[in-house]
Amino acid sequence: MFKTLLIVEDEFRIRLLLKDYFIREDFKILEASNGKEAIEIFSKNKVDLVILDIMIPKLDGFEVCKIIRESSSTPIIMLTAREDEDDKLLGYNLGADDYVTKPFSPKVLVAKVKALLRRTDSHRDTSILEFNDLTINKLSHEVLVNNNVINLSPKEYDLLIYLVSNQGIALTRYQILDNIWGIDYYGDTRTVDTNIKRLREKLLTASDYITTVRGSGYKFEVKQ
Repeated sequence: MFKTLLIVEDEFRIRLLLKDYFIREDFKILEASNGKEAIEIFSKNKVDLVILDIMIPKLDGFEVCKIIRESSSTPIIMLTAREDEDDKLLGYNLGADDYVTKPFSPKVLVAKVKALLRRTDSHRDTSILEFNDLTINKLSHEVLVNNNVINLSPKEYDLLIYLVSNQGIALTRYQILDNIWGIDYYGDTRTVDTNIKRLREKLLTASDYITTVRGSGYKFEVKQ
């Protein structure tokens, strides 16, 4: 699967050079020439790693790193033209994962990016479930659609988790009723339909992931 990099660099020549190197390695590239543009692009796209120059206009790299870290653990490699220990300490304290000092070898930077992504993938918390625009944090019981928190009732959340845990499997209304409400529940299957309807309404653009299986029940399915 292609990984998406956001390269934030105001020098066009450096940006183009990096873009060429990473495209050769099958990366998808997004570009920003200033801090405000970087934040806007990051908020609208699924980014796997950010290469972030410190000295950029409008918002500097430190401010961009800080803003990204308020909502995301996406790996960040910072670029700096100065061998300044205080700069590096500040960057690390703000959440940067690595530092590269200019001038640098593009081949070395590619190797660093690949190594960091491997570490990130191997340590990815399995409690975080991601399906395009839908993210579920099973530890905090937080559900996000397009990075916006969706408020679900406990039963709606349990229903979503049950469907997701059986991705691609058609579940009957009786199966859902027994697993979510318990075998001692005396209501009928209309309870399932009502809660599915409410869940779909709250999931907005991700509502299509819950499909109706005619004559049976429901299925969670993410079409690529």
